[in-house]
Amino acid sequence: MILKTNRHYPRIELREQREFPVGRSDLYIFLRLQTQTAVSNIIVKSTNKTAWLIAFEGLDGAGKTTQRKLLKAWLEGIGKEVVVTKWNSSPLFKPLIKARKATRALSPKEFAVLHAADFRHRYDTIIEPSLRAGKIVLADRYIFTGMARDVARDLDRDWSRNLYRPARRPDVVFYFTISPEICAKRIAASRQLKFYEAGQDVTNVSDPVESYLRFAPKVLQEYENLSREFGFVPVDAERPIYAQHRYIRDTCERLTAENRHYEPNRAPGFQPDAAASL
Repeated sequence: MILKTNRHYPRIELREQREFPVGRSDLYIFLRLQTQTAVSNIIVKSTNKTAWLIAFEGLDGAGKTTQRKLLKAWLEGIGKEVVVTKWNSSPLFKPLIKARKATRALSPKEFAVLHAADFRHRYDTIIEPSLRAGKIVLADRYIFTGMARDVARDLDRDWSRNLYRPARRPDVVFYFTISPEICAKRIAASRQLKFYEAGQDVTNVSDPVESYLRFAPKVLQEYENLSREFGFVPVDAERPIYAQHRYIRDTCERLTAENRHYEPNRAPGFQPDAAASL
């Protein structure tokens, strides 16, 4: 399969029966450059005091998109200019990823590289330009999604992190905490779990729900590791929708008023549990 794009991503070539089925293309160059440097530069802190990068993370079915939409509506209602970027939505890479998923032809490394390339294109063309323009960017999943899923697929943690190097540190990451069992029920109520969403490519379990219940805890475990490392703001995704929204909104109001990132160890006077009870 060959995808021809613009001058920045002129040719992407995928071939079967190769560990990295990308040929001598810019995707291969992307992979080589991203993995040859240490992971210490993965997060770049922002010095922009007007632009805000807000990320939503958590398991599929946790309710991230609902809360992202509510926050966007509120921000726009108070006169803020908001840009939304969704996971796996680059016009260059989404068609390729969709086609490969449809044939269930992605190995764990191919899955990781293509999603990282999709993120990089959106980062360069949407996220960074919007932040430089002083806009608020809402990321419906950020780099932590790729990292958590890669590790759950038994890929090397540092290798995965290097795929996303460098990336701007979000000013706040809302992490929706919920059990895999509840997520599976929520998803099953409206649609069938998808092959890669359920982790069937690595569990080799034919039943998608059973596969998800084996795969999701691994994703959740890595999310917990990332949450401790990067200071996620936990959101109880089993609380009523409006209570979650008030918590998220109040958190954003506190942070923007103080012009800083959310840092759990340096947040005097900020008590998430109190905000969550509203």
